[in-house]
Amino acid sequence: MFTGLIEDVGVLRARSRHAGGARLAIETGLPLAEVAIGDSIAINGACLTAVTLEPRRFWVDVSTETLRRTTLGDLALGSPVNLERALRIGDRLDGHLVQGHVDGVARFVGKKADGDGWELTFELPEALLPQVVEKGSICIDGVSLTVATLADPRVTIAVIPHTGVKTTLAGLTTGASVNIETDVIGKYVQRVLGRAQGASAGRSGGQPSGLTRETLAALGFE
Repeated sequence: MFTGLIEDVGVLRARSRHAGGARLAIETGLPLAEVAIGDSIAINGACLTAVTLEPRRFWVDVSTETLRRTTLGDLALGSPVNLERALRIGDRLDGHLVQGHVDGVARFVGKKADGDGWELTFELPEALLPQVVEKGSICIDGVSLTVATLADPRVTIAVIPHTGVKTTLAGLTTGASVNIETDVIGKYVQRVLGRAQGASAGRSGGQPSGLTRETLAALGFE
C-alpha cells in the first residue's frame, strides 16, 4: 500500500524488453541503503518490485500486463517518474490509501493558472467514471489528489505549487498520457451496487429496480 505522497522524482535511465515484459532502471535520490531487494516501489503509480540495487539506481521487472495497463512501456529514456516507497505500519496517512494497481490511462487535456498553483484537467476512460466523485480521492501518476470538479468524461484537480514542484505534474504537456488509480472504496461500492442490481433484476423478471432494503439484506447487510 502507498499514500500517493511522492518521495522523489527519479529518471528512467535504461529499459530492456523481453518476451515476458521489460526491465527498467530508475535513477533516484531515495536512500537506497534503506531499500532491500524485493521491496515495493511505486513508479508513476504502478507498484513494482526492486530486483537489483546500485548506488544511485534500482531495477524493476515489469510484466506484460503492467505494460498494457500503464504508460511505463511508452516512456522515453530520460523521462522523469514519480517514486514512492511502500507505506509502513505506523506511518502517517497524509494522502489516501493507494494500492499501486493502475486502473487505466487518461489523457491530459490542459492546465490553467489558479492563484499560485494550477487547475489540471484530464479525460478519463468511460469505464472509470463511475468510480470517481467530486471532492473524492484519485491517484494520477502516483500522486494522491482531490477531484475539484467532475464533468464526465473530464476531471479537474487543483495542484498547489509544492505538489507541482515535487512531482511530474507541472511538467505535463497537452495530450500526455497518465496512469490513473481510482479510490478503492469507489470500486467496492460499484461492485456491491452491481450485485444488488443484478439480484434485483433476477427477482423482477430482468428489470433492475435499484438498491433496496431487500437487496441489501440478500447481500448480507442487515
